[in-house]
Amino acid sequence: MFPKVIKTETEYDAALARINELMDALPGTSEGDELELLVALVEMYERQHYPIGPPSPIEAVRFRMEQLNLKQKDLLPYIGSRGKVSEILSGRRTLSLPMIRKLHAGLGIPAHVLLQEPDVSYSVSPERIEWPKFPLAEMLRRQWLPDFHGTLAKAKQQAEELLRNWASPLDHAILQPALLRQHVRAGSESDAYALAAWRVRVSLLALQQSLPPYNPSMITQDFARDLVRLSYLDNGPQLAREFLHKNGIHLVVESHLPHTHLDGAAIKLPDGSPLVAMTLRHNRLDNFWFTLCHELAHVALHLDKEDYEAFFDDLDQAEITACEKDADHWAAEALIPSGSWQAAEMGRTPSAQKIIDFSSSLRISPAIPAGRVRREQRNYKLFSKLVGYNKVQKFFLG
Repeated sequence: MFPKVIKTETEYDAALARINELMDALPGTSEGDELELLVALVEMYERQHYPIGPPSPIEAVRFRMEQLNLKQKDLLPYIGSRGKVSEILSGRRTLSLPMIRKLHAGLGIPAHVLLQEPDVSYSVSPERIEWPKFPLAEMLRRQWLPDFHGTLAKAKQQAEELLRNWASPLDHAILQPALLRQHVRAGSESDAYALAAWRVRVSLLALQQSLPPYNPSMITQDFARDLVRLSYLDNGPQLAREFLHKNGIHLVVESHLPHTHLDGAAIKLPDGSPLVAMTLRHNRLDNFWFTLCHELAHVALHLDKEDYEAFFDDLDQAEITACEKDADHWAAEALIPSGSWQAAEMGRTPSAQKIIDFSSSLRISPAIPAGRVRREQRNYKLFSKLVGYNKVQKFFLG
């Protein structure tokens, strides 16, 4: 036959038959050249139509042992005890991430073969993460790691594997405590590892919510004011969550972790949808509505326009950036239009009854203007009975 590119199964079978006829051909002869060309054409066809997947991790380890003439004891530096080596090679135990890293570095076995994931790389160097610094004790206490049933000491030993598995539905870069594409409005004392853990937690909770598609153009001042009017009702916070969910915006409440001083966050999830996450650190209605509108402001103004994937806010911080000032102003305008505020001369210290009458005219909770007066006057003893102490957590945290 005349050698040509193989395109069909019939041509493939014919080429194999001809190769069988030419197996005894001598190199350098015309038949030897034909054999060499046919073999190359058959390999080309087989790569396209009969691709062979990568070996399993155990097959890869056994193959490298055979190549290097290694015994099971030679794997001890990479896997650990003799018992672990035996369990790994027999398939009774899976490779852990530390084992994979050591086998990759020490024996040169490709990472994507050991992980069984294509295009795996360690561009986010795990050496930059000090895994035991994550707040594992608090995470275990809150049952954030439900598949782990060991001790805290064991969790610290397995921290990298445990945390990577936990965050696997998300981009692993989310575990970087010094993630560049986030904006933090918080004091220098904030624990970056606790902040990263909290972000993973609220993102995983959001992924459990099934919401309609999100339209970025819909978050306007009118949208926010419709939301704020729900505050007039006794179960306003609960209705706010339903309102946002119906518009494709995730709302998750999770208590802050120690050393984070966090009120809320605006986060872009992997599918591009926005997440508003709140801690209810201050269990008051005025704080709930201001924080909610502040995070919505980040969604409307910054999340799709700035080079950030997350904003974290401690709203007690006095020193703020320009984007935080913009979010504060947007939130304040959504809660109470400046024209209404000025016309009612609410900038002074009004009476409690005036606040109640003003809020009734706008059909909003009196906690909102009461909270604004307290902030503007920098006097947080004012109108304590109007700001709605202990009236939020019951809707979200049982």
